[in-house]
Amino acid sequence: MIAALARARAGLMLASQSGLAAGLAWFVAHDLLGRPVPFFAPIAAVITLGSSVGQRLRRTSELVIGVAVGIGIGDGIILLIGTGPVQIGIIVLLAVLIATAAGGGAPLIVQSASSAVLVATLTMTTGQPWTRFLDALVGGGIGLAVMSILLPLNPLTVVSRAADPALRAFSGGLHDAAEGLAAHDPAKVQAALDRLRAAEGTFDAFRSAITAARENVAFAPARWRSRGALAQYVEGAAQLTYSLRNVRVLIRRAQTALNDEEPIPGVLPVSVRHLGDAVDLLRQEWDRGVEPLAARERALRAVAESGKAYREGVGYSGGVVVAQVRTAVADLLRATGVEYAEATRQVRAAIGWSGRPHGTRKRQRPRRT
Repeated sequence: MIAALARARAGLMLASQSGLAAGLAWFVAHDLLGRPVPFFAPIAAVITLGSSVGQRLRRTSELVIGVAVGIGIGDGIILLIGTGPVQIGIIVLLAVLIATAAGGGAPLIVQSASSAVLVATLTMTTGQPWTRFLDALVGGGIGLAVMSILLPLNPLTVVSRAADPALRAFSGGLHDAAEGLAAHDPAKVQAALDRLRAAEGTFDAFRSAITAARENVAFAPARWRSRGALAQYVEGAAQLTYSLRNVRVLIRRAQTALNDEEPIPGVLPVSVRHLGDAVDLLRQEWDRGVEPLAARERALRAVAESGKAYREGVGYSGGVVVAQVRTAVADLLRATGVEYAEATRQVRAAIGWSGRPHGTRKRQRPRRT
C-alpha cells in the first residue's frame, strides 16, 4: 500500500500535466478552431507528455511526421482500391515500411501505422484527412506548452529520483563485493558483479533524466533558477559512469584473485567497502544539495587502504584491484567537482606516491617462500 502511494505520488505531476494538456487541446481544437470531433488533439498532447524524457521535442516532431505519412498513404490507397480489410493491411504495411526506411524511431512508425488505420476506417465520419494533421499539431503544441511553461516538472526532483536507485545499486554492489572478498567467496563477488551489470539500466535512466532536466530548464523560464543546483548532477553523471566501468573491472579481477587463491590482505575488502561508502555519501550529499566533502574524504580513505595492500603483499590480480580502486576514486572525485589534475594529485598523495614520477610505483620485494 505504501509503495503504491509512493508510485502514485511520483506520477502525480505527469498525470496533472497530461490531464491539463488533454483538456486544453480539446478546447483549442474544438471551441477555438471549430473542429467537430478533434479526437486526435488530446491524444497527441498525451503522447507528447508520455514520450521518453529528454526526447520530447524529437518525439513530437516524429509524431506529426508519422501522422502525415500515415494519412498520405491511407488516402492514396483508398483512392486507388477503396476500403476493406485487405486495404487496411496494405496501408499499414506500407506505412510501417516507409517510416522504417526513413530511419524513424518507434513514435514515427507507430503513428504512421495508426494514422493510416484511422484514415482507412474513419474517413467518412471525420471530415477531410488534413484535419487530423491539424489535430496532431494542436495537441503536440499544447503538450509542449504545458510541460515547458504552464506546469513544468521540477528538474531537480526528476534527476534526484533517477539518481537515487543508480547510486544505491552502485554502492550496494561495492559493499557486496567487499563482503565477498572478506569471506573469500567468489560466488558472492560474482553476485556483486551481476548487480552492477543490472545497474546499467538505472544509470541509463539517470542520464536520460539529466537530458530531460536540461531540456526542461532551457525551455521553462520558471525553472531557470534550478540551473546552478542541477550542475552537480549534470557534471558528475559522466564521471560516475566511468567509475562504474572501472569498478566492474575491479570486481572481475577480485573474483579472479579468489579463484587463483591469491593472498587477499584484510585491507583490500576494507578499501572496497570505503569506496561503496563514498558512493552512498555522494548520493546523500547530492540529495541535500551540499558540497560532497564526506564523499571525497571516504573515497580517499579507500585509496589509502588499498595502498596498504601493496605493503602486505598481493598477487597479480590483487594488484589490478588496487589499481582500479585508484582509478575509480579519481573518477569519483571528479564527479564531486574536483578537477582532473587535482584529483590525480589527491589520489597519489593518499596512496603515498606524491613524490614519485607518474607511471611508477615502489617495486615489491619478492616474498620468501
